[in-house]
Amino acid sequence: MARQILADSIKLRQDCFDCIEEWSAAYRLLFSALKAGKKILLCGNGGSAADCQHFATELVVRLRKGQLRKARPAIALTTNSSILTAAGNDLGFEKLFSRQVEALGATGDVLVAISTSGTSANVLEAVRTARKKRLKVIALTGQDGGKLGKLADSRVAVPSGDTQRIQEMHITILHFWGEALETSFSR
Repeated sequence: MARQILADSIKLRQDCFDCIEEWSAAYRLLFSALKAGKKILLCGNGGSAADCQHFATELVVRLRKGQLRKARPAIALTTNSSILTAAGNDLGFEKLFSRQVEALGATGDVLVAISTSGTSANVLEAVRTARKKRLKVIALTGQDGGKLGKLADSRVAVPSGDTQRIQEMHITILHFWGEALETSFSR
């Protein structure tokens, strides 16, 4: 079993060589926004919520040990339990992230919306709110990107239907963005 999982992971990584331009296009949106003093908002559910927190931490603190650079503004919309439970209870689960985008998002900011299926209702609602507020949207998803991919300015769709493998690639992509941003802002 372990050999098969590793083989599947390696094959998907090889398949993702065809997606590198998508990775780079999304990176350029992130870089442009941060260079202009804008912020990055992130949303996703479950493992994707953890990825949001991970990437936001790397932007605010650092990715590479010994790398000194200015903190970059990033907010994982997945972390404030009071906001999440109040929004879920009072407004419905679909509004968990959109309410925060409404309050925190500004024109030119970037929303990184993560959903392995591309169909998470609360992520889609956040994207619709982001579009109304003129935020740029990056969709980090799987397969064909689903509805989420169609709504985004930049879509990175991992070519798999296997949630675990998609999530493995998502963290690789987030690390690529983090490394590229640290390199760009360290010059």
